[in-house]
Amino acid sequence: MVVALLIVDLLIPSSTNLKDKRRVLSGLVDRTKTRYNVSVAEVAYQNDHKRARIAVACVGCTVKVVQGMLDSVARQYDSHPEAEVIERVIEYLY
Repeated sequence: MVVALLIVDLLIPSSTNLKDKRRVLSGLVDRTKTRYNVSVAEVAYQNDHKRARIAVACVGCTVKVVQGMLDSVARQYDSHPEAEVIERVIEYLY
């Protein structure tokens, strides 16, 4: 069994307040949960309307399966028109 965590720092340049940020993040988080069946949470910068840190947790039987899943999630975040990925890290727990 492999447990992995994808941590993504996002910049939301069009956001002017926390309501704008929540709109962008809720759509992104909901799509991620539905499409990939992973756990997703905003884990930092909750009071900053321009930044967000999202953690995505995934469990699988092999590193290849988990890595493929988290790479797909990362590509989804990379292609989001309203959010820019600043940094992304994958941590594995064996």
